[in-house]
Amino acid sequence: MDFKLHAPYQPTGDQPGAIRQLVDGINKGYSDQVLLGATGTGKTFTVAN
Repeated sequence: MDFKLHAPYQPTGDQPGAIRQLVDGINKGYSDQVLLGATGTGKTFTVAN
């Protein structure tokens, strides 16, 4: 299933690296991954990307 994210924002700070690492884990077939961050740091936005 394809998802398309429409947001007026771009990933910033540590988000691009986190996105790359999460995608890499998916491509390697990892069944579980953890994204840690404080409240308001954009974890949901990062995962959506």
